[in-house]
This record gives sequence, C-alpha cells and structure tokens, in this order.
Amino acid sequence: MTSAAPASTLLSRLPIAWGVSSKAFGMAKETGDLHVVVPGAETVLVAAIDGLGHGREAALAARAAASVLERYCDEPLIELIRRCHEALRRTRGAVLSMASFDLRAGTMTWLGIGNVEGVLFRADGSPGRRKDTLMLRGGVVGYQIPSLRPAEHQLGGGDLLVFATDGIRTNFSARAPVELAVQEIADAILARHGKATDDAMVVAVRYLGQPL
Repeated sequence: MTSAAPASTLLSRLPIAWGVSSKAFGMAKETGDLHVVVPGAETVLVAAIDGLGHGREAALAARAAASVLERYCDEPLIELIRRCHEALRRTRGAVLSMASFDLRAGTMTWLGIGNVEGVLFRADGSPGRRKDTLMLRGGVVGYQIPSLRPAEHQLGGGDLLVFATDGIRTNFSARAPVELAVQEIADAILARHGKATDDAMVVAVRYLGQPL
C-alpha cells in the first residue's frame, strides 16, 4: 500500500506559494499565534489563529483550533468555525481568520472572527481594486461567535493574501512590500510593524493562477 504524500509535498504541487513569520511575546517559550496551510481535495485552507493572552494557555487554545482545521479542511468555513467553537469551549478561546482557495474555480472564500486582519492585494493594480479587506466580526471562538457571513472573491494570478494577528500594527497594508517573494513579505511586515507587547504573526499566500 502506498502512503499518502505529506502536506508539504502536496502544497508544492499546487498553484500557491506561502510564507509565515512569527515571534513570541517577551521571553515566552510558546506563542498563541499559529498558522494553518493545508491542502484538501481541490482546495487549500489557510488560517491565522490567535489564542487569547500569552504563553502556554494561549498556545493550547490555538493548537486545538489548528487541529480541527487540519482534520476537516475540506468543509465549508462556517462548519469549520462551529467545530472550532466546540473544541475550544474549555480553553481560553481564540480569534481567527481563514480563507479557502478553490483551485478549480479560481476563487477564495474568507471569514474572520476577532481581530486577525486580512488583506487581499490585487496583482492587476486596477483603480479601485488594489486591495480588498476582510470584514471582521466580533466574538471569541470557544466563548461567543456571531452570525457568520463568508465572502467570496474571484482571483487573478499573482493576487496576494496576507493575514496578520494583533501583534502587527494595523497600518501594515499601506506600504506592504507585495513585490517580494512571500517569505520575504512576511518577514518584512513582521520586522517593520511587529509590536513588542504581544505575540505576532504574518502569513502571506500568493495565488499563482494555474488551474488544477
């Protein structure tokens, strides 16, 4: 019997490129900011998770959410939020933003609860369509979640998604170095806009445009 290919190998064959950069608060050994980039059958799920607070308890909440997302990555975003909500009830809870890339349709559907910023930078740079911003809904996954309304966007080759937790200053998108490679983008945003008072993480994902 042939074993399944690891997620990293599957991702390398898909029309996306991604990078992540993060740091823990102060001298903490664990961070409550975690990312998920996992391939499904015809999708790629990307998420940025921020467990409330700092240290071990925040990390436990974030890991619980990440485990759910990795296991059920093919499910609709609303169902994923509901599963995370149940899994996090005995934790501090978390805020998170996530996006599902439909690789056949060339679309991205995203959803955010809390204060993990999401920006979609448009490669075409046409007037009025330089970027789209994720509409965030108030709440804490594991404690109280709002009514959920995912939004869908058609993608073009080169479009760039950036998620940033609240350890990143919210003006990061004004001069984001979107022309760089994805890992360099994540590193640069963290270096330029990361706060010294919180965990921080940046996830950058570029859609390359080739269909499956």
